[in-house]
Amino acid sequence: MILREMTVDDLDQVMVLEEKLFPVPWTREGFFTFLIREDTLFLAVEEKGKILGYAGCLIVLDEADILNIGVDPDRQREGTGGFILQSLLRLLQMQGVHYVHLEVRESNGTARRLYERNGFAIDGLRKDYYTDPTENAVLMTKTLNGR
Repeated sequence: MILREMTVDDLDQVMVLEEKLFPVPWTREGFFTFLIREDTLFLAVEEKGKILGYAGCLIVLDEADILNIGVDPDRQREGTGGFILQSLLRLLQMQGVHYVHLEVRESNGTARRLYERNGFAIDGLRKDYYTDPTENAVLMTKTLNGR
């Protein structure tokens, strides 16, 4: 597996995964808009030219918000999600980020366990945040750099 920064050229493959993974997927334009910003970091993991997973975040001062993480359903439970998340956290720490936030569907136990195993703690709930189906978002935060 190769970890690298996501590029606009990856969008065809990323969109296929996004549509498989999420009931309300990001649009191609949404990804493009974030990819060209200076205050974001998007990563892709590939193997033999095929994108297996991706993650992206928005960085504001010493805080980051993870916007999305996705892993090809055929390659889940192989450690790819953990690899992407841990790599993203290391890169954010190197950039001076101290706090990393995210939200996850309340029913997404697999993702919630991944985040908890990587040091994220629940710190709130957004009622009815998601649609299709309507569902709460669990808010989670991790502190980096020993804070």
